[in-house]
Amino acid sequence: MSDTSTPTKPRRKPDREQPHSGTPRASLKQLWPYLFEDKKMMAVIIVISIVGSAFDLAQPILMGLLIQRVEAGEFTSWIVWVLIAVVLVAALLSGLQHFLLQRTGERIVLNARRHLVRKILRLPIAEFDARRTGDLVSRVGSDTTLLRAVLTQGLIEAIGGTLTFVGAVIAMLLLDWVLFLITISCIVVSLVIVVFLARKVATASAAAQEKVGELTASVERAISAMRTLRASVATEREEARVMEDAEGAYRRGLDIAAISAVMVPVSMLALQLSLVAVLGVGGVRVAAGETSIASLISFIMFLFMMIAPLGLMFGAVSAVASALGALGRIEEIRALPDEDADDRSDAPLVTLQGPANVGAQPSAPALEFDAVSFRYPDNVVRAARAKADASGRFDRFVTQTGRAARKAAEELLTIDESDAVESPLVLDDVSFTVPRGHKVALVGPSGAGKSTTLALIERFYDPSSGVIRMGGVDLRAIDRSEMRAQLGYVQQNSPTLAGTIRDNLLLGRPDASDEECVEVLRDVNLGDVLDRSPDGLDAQVGEAGVRLSGGEQQRLAIARTLLAAPPILLMDESTSALDGRNEALIRDALDRAAEGRSMVMIAHRLSTVVDADELVVLDHGRVVGRGTHEELIETTPLYRRLAQHQLLA
Repeated sequence: MSDTSTPTKPRRKPDREQPHSGTPRASLKQLWPYLFEDKKMMAVIIVISIVGSAFDLAQPILMGLLIQRVEAGEFTSWIVWVLIAVVLVAALLSGLQHFLLQRTGERIVLNARRHLVRKILRLPIAEFDARRTGDLVSRVGSDTTLLRAVLTQGLIEAIGGTLTFVGAVIAMLLLDWVLFLITISCIVVSLVIVVFLARKVATASAAAQEKVGELTASVERAISAMRTLRASVATEREEARVMEDAEGAYRRGLDIAAISAVMVPVSMLALQLSLVAVLGVGGVRVAAGETSIASLISFIMFLFMMIAPLGLMFGAVSAVASALGALGRIEEIRALPDEDADDRSDAPLVTLQGPANVGAQPSAPALEFDAVSFRYPDNVVRAARAKADASGRFDRFVTQTGRAARKAAEELLTIDESDAVESPLVLDDVSFTVPRGHKVALVGPSGAGKSTTLALIERFYDPSSGVIRMGGVDLRAIDRSEMRAQLGYVQQNSPTLAGTIRDNLLLGRPDASDEECVEVLRDVNLGDVLDRSPDGLDAQVGEAGVRLSGGEQQRLAIARTLLAAPPILLMDESTSALDGRNEALIRDALDRAAEGRSMVMIAHRLSTVVDADELVVLDHGRVVGRGTHEELIETTPLYRRLAQHQLLA
């Protein structure tokens, strides 16, 4: 790491227990499209709920009529049979409604996950560098699940129950207005309290979901680095980190529990107080002859009819409040622009013309950097402090964007968050060309900006100034997918995807035959991997390629690129994990694949790049030398020093 012993301002430790960061809470307007995506099914559910409410309301009326007939000595069995039929139909409708609600709830979660996954997979690379993987996973998993609770915990039932509530209120008012006033006063007080507490639930729920996201990220971090933790005897320290996040989620969960502990008894208290008051006052009124027993029993049944949907409303308020907190986190991601959102709209897209003629100008270089400068977005480098501990974030920077991003992050972390500053330049006025069919090597010390250069070619980021051209055309005027189809990119630490060898090979060329896959594997000396498993191409590589050695993973990444056979090859230290024999084999395979193609490569070993048509020497983001190996030995002191050590690192 660079020396940060004398920063301009003290480096602040990330606050692992800071309060909820203020993820915007979603509105009901944003919730409705999720709930009513299948409008026909929701209409059926609401109709069933309303019909069921009508059957519920009929029960107290029939019961009152039955009691009146019994008191008058005019008992008729048809009322009993009708009452039984009404109860059974109401139960059947309730069961059907419950099934449809559960089914629709699962569909809502599925659609929410589809939208969210589609958005996440199209976010700019900067967003992944600025966010923790586990937190994004949590939004797809636990946050979307809360949307189901809106349906299954009473919202639609509460909508249908409104008919029951209104019908019960009218019937109670007609039966005994005195008892009705007593009942309604108890309910209004509890309703005001519940609505107030529901707002607290929404805030607490959003904070809890954020903590769950942090916990998921910590667990994902620990599992992905398990071998490193064991080898470093750091299991207990990492366990303490994860437990700290787990306790944070636990404390946020307790906040919700504390509020719910008040909401539940308040709603129950409304029923209990109303029932006690009705029984007490009603008994007195029956004794005084002001009402009948039949009317009192009917009133009590209507009271329960009114309280039941009221309980659903209270539950719906709580469920909606929790869902809005989670939906805010979902909508925060969905509101982010896609990777292509910043493409130029003032120029028509240029069509690329295949391997022989990359770009619209066949005579132009395959690639050209014209006075390119670049600095990483502040939110990316500040994420090292805001989202996780410095070491974990820096490891990710090194892996995905190169050591130059690490240096930028270290420098920015010495500056107070409140200061309005730009992140440092990683590339500064870089210019060079890659003629068609030529091999150009980028060399220089760690942190010089080599990996960042390849990231700009892939348009993971766009230059802060200057222009990068492919075939004479500004990259920003070319469709990203079509442009990237012209590039084969082997990263410094190319990830191996969980699955089979075939799955990894076919990423860049899904129509390749098994014979072509086997041939390219043997070209990179991976034939023994096929031979040691009876499954051949269907052999599992394990999570993150754990069943393969580091060198085998690197060779598999190279094989994937060679199989796709793109017109431009980008190699970022593609042989760093290989021994001398395998490096020679890979170099021969690359030389064969590079015939008629252009190549930009980064390598630390002099033997890998010495035969390049041109070497571009970078230092602190600037070009300090260009030429062949022999020319640079004579003209560029930095290259001479690197060559003397035989390692360009």
